[in-house]
Amino acid sequence: MEKIAVYPGSFDPLTIGHLDIIERASRLFDHVYVTISLNKQKNIPLFSVEERTEFLKIATSYLDNVTIDHFEGLIVEYCLSKKARTIVKGIRNVIDLTSELSQFKFNYEISSLVDTIIMLPTAKNIFISSTTVKELLSFGGDITRYVPKLIHDKVVKCYKDKINNK
Repeated sequence: MEKIAVYPGSFDPLTIGHLDIIERASRLFDHVYVTISLNKQKNIPLFSVEERTEFLKIATSYLDNVTIDHFEGLIVEYCLSKKARTIVKGIRNVIDLTSELSQFKFNYEISSLVDTIIMLPTAKNIFISSTTVKELLSFGGDITRYVPKLIHDKVVKCYKDKINNK
C-alpha cells in the first residue's frame, strides 16, 4: 500500500523551515500533500491562497512526489479523501508541541485511521516562523535567509504590491 501523508499549514508565507519539513517528509512517504489550511479562526492571512499556492509550487517543483493543495474543514476528513493515513506536523518549541498534542487527540478521536507524526526542523531552521518573516517584511528587513531562494523575489514583490495598494 502506498504511504501517503498530509502536511497542513497556513504557509503565510512559506519559509525554509517549512521547506525543510516538506523535503524530509517527501523522503519518508510515497506521496505528500502539502495543504494550505483555510482556518477562519486564525488571523487574516497576509498572502492569498493563490499566492501561497504559487510560492509552494515553485519552491517544491523539484519534488516529484509532492502535491500542493488547499482545504477548508477538518484535516482528518481531507486525509481520508486522499487515502492518507498520516498527518505531518512541524514543531519548533514547547508551545507548538502543546498545541499539536491537543490537535492530535482531537483528530485521533475523529478517526483512528489517521495518525500524526511530529517533525523538528533541522537546527539551523528551528526558530524560523512565518510571523517573524512577516514582521521583517513590515520593517523593510532582509528575509533572504528565511524563505526559499526560488520564491524570495516573489514574496517581496507581493508584499510591496499589497502595501502600495492600501
